[in-house]
Amino acid sequence: MSGSRFVAPGVVGAVLDELLEAGMGCAPHVLARLAGDLNADAVTIREVVERLSPDQRHGLCPLPTPLPMVPSIEQRFTGASLDDRDCDLLLALSVCLDDALDPLLEFDGRSAIEIAAAPVGERISLHAGRACFVDARLSIWVRQTGSVRTAMVHERLAAIFRCRGDRVSADWHRARASLEGEPETAPELTFIARQLTEAGHPERALLLAREASDHATGSDRDDARVVAGASAVGAGFAAEAAAWLGSLYPNGSEAARLSGLGALFVAQAFLHGAVPEVPPDSLRPTTDDPEGWQHWTTAAALAAVMCAERGDRPGMRTWLDALRDGAHRLGAERELRDPIVALSWLIAGQTDVDDVASSGPVSGGMLRTLRAAMNGDIEQGLRLLARDDAVMSDASDPFVPGYERSPVIQAYRAVLETLLLVWRGDIGLARQKLIEAALVYPVGVPFAGLGVVLARRLDLAVLGELGPFSRSLTSALPAGTKIDFLVDRGIQSFLAGSFDDAVATIRLWSDLGSPQTVMAVPGLDELVLFSADHSPTIFLEPPEVALAQQLRLRIIAAGGRRWSEEHDEVREAARSLSSPFARARVETMLGTQHAIRDDQLSARAHFQQAERLFEVAGATAWAQAIRNRLGRLDATDRDGGIAATVDPLSACRSAWSVSLTPRELEVAMHAVSGAANRDIAESLSVSVRTVEVHLGRIFAKLDVRSRVELTVLAHRTNQHL
Repeated sequence: MSGSRFVAPGVVGAVLDELLEAGMGCAPHVLARLAGDLNADAVTIREVVERLSPDQRHGLCPLPTPLPMVPSIEQRFTGASLDDRDCDLLLALSVCLDDALDPLLEFDGRSAIEIAAAPVGERISLHAGRACFVDARLSIWVRQTGSVRTAMVHERLAAIFRCRGDRVSADWHRARASLEGEPETAPELTFIARQLTEAGHPERALLLAREASDHATGSDRDDARVVAGASAVGAGFAAEAAAWLGSLYPNGSEAARLSGLGALFVAQAFLHGAVPEVPPDSLRPTTDDPEGWQHWTTAAALAAVMCAERGDRPGMRTWLDALRDGAHRLGAERELRDPIVALSWLIAGQTDVDDVASSGPVSGGMLRTLRAAMNGDIEQGLRLLARDDAVMSDASDPFVPGYERSPVIQAYRAVLETLLLVWRGDIGLARQKLIEAALVYPVGVPFAGLGVVLARRLDLAVLGELGPFSRSLTSALPAGTKIDFLVDRGIQSFLAGSFDDAVATIRLWSDLGSPQTVMAVPGLDELVLFSADHSPTIFLEPPEVALAQQLRLRIIAAGGRRWSEEHDEVREAARSLSSPFARARVETMLGTQHAIRDDQLSARAHFQQAERLFEVAGATAWAQAIRNRLGRLDATDRDGGIAATVDPLSACRSAWSVSLTPRELEVAMHAVSGAANRDIAESLSVSVRTVEVHLGRIFAKLDVRSRVELTVLAHRTNQHL
């Protein structure tokens, strides 16, 4: 039961791709665990994955212990030359809670040298007081074929660990050896499981808590269920946690229900996309017991933050009121109420929050990191995140007591670090960091699926398409967690040169209310123009990210004669952007506008600057898109005119639809096609005078003086978009 072996990201990515093709999407951290336990053998991995439930594949429930026997494992080890003594040693190694060598030597009766010299020595690696299987798949074969001897092995190990004074292992093996319930083992197993959860080992804790629940009765069973649910949340097993904690309703004790309430909120929010709509007062403690009130208040704090992550401000306000009530009763205003109120509002996009302090490494650390970024100092935010990680081992946090070192909290930290790197413009590094984290942690859980959105955008920026990690993370999301796919499709079309499809996709996204994460993630505002009566969604973004967006929108809006006035100001402001990715996107738009206006020299200068900046940022797909645009400029110079296209009006129509009214756009398209004013009037059922008025407005908006200039502009627009 020792930890899985490391497997390279490239190996995991290749298997993820194969599984996706077979319709068996698997969360990256789940597959990495399987690869480590199955010697990275692709055939065995696929056979095992085929036998897992969707929740197990997606990381919502733990993997079965042991993993299922599959044909490739059976074929590999059937006929192995091992006597009963060797088989018992291998079985003992496979069922022990850790990989310590001394208890195994005591169990077997041989020295390490004797074991190494025996036939079984080829199957076990003994080093530095530890033991492990040379081929991890052998553990599965041993447990399946030696099941009739398992109880005896557990019984012998229980006696050994009892003599060694290891009560945890002794009770564990005693419980596993028993064919009937052993109620007296449950409290000790539950106690140790709680300690393991707090130490950052929730999967092992869940194993013990499950066993405790099987043997416990009465209140001990409630306690075991609470610890099982809490450890499942810490590991990211949302469906498993919801099942354990949901079993406390309606028959569990009030103390147990209150103890598991916060973890239940977290699990249900991830599974169903929202915190349960239940009045906080209906869950209030019915006694004055301070411990019950502490659990209720902490649950209110978790519910408030979960609502903030999902943009649910009414729900957030409701739970913040409950938090204030509970904190006042407990006298916990400073350490719990104030930092959580500030953090919730900050996540919800309210940057002018009270400047409160918190010593908690999670709540306080996240608050300090985000506040530094909102003050324009992303480097300071990254330093604070690293500093808090360094002190995490011995610090506690009243917001997430017992979870400070859990995988789900580590996933939050990894996603937050990725977001800050994206804001800084380090696209390649951000993608690398997120992939590394996805191999270990459930990165789809934090911030309502923000890690999945980031993975998709980063893949598009680097690859120009979605890679196996981002597609696998997407497939593993529960149905209740909704993320937007339209912007991703728009970006992919835009980078591939399909401008009209990109515009149509982004327009549809806008018509659907412009759904997006509560924290700013690079989108495609190159194709969005907020009208005067449109209020953008409030979300969290650093000042520089907001400035870059404003510059891009100014370029979009600066049609016609405003272009010459806006160009110099935008160009100078862009030079102040420290993010190479953000500045490159502004340079790209400036280059495009120059190309459309037939200023080839200026267009090439901006495009070349953009290409260099995209390469610095690691956004290789964006850099390639710029090289394609430079190629079109070269083709224009070489051919001495406008290059032919299949449909010379489609991209132009999409681009002009931003600044022209629908009727003006129809008139412009007819005019570009060569239709006379009278023909246009007849086609649109309007007067010739109306057509002339529309053309006058079109000329003014697009800064042209004649039909000839309008036609040339149309073809240039199509060519350079």
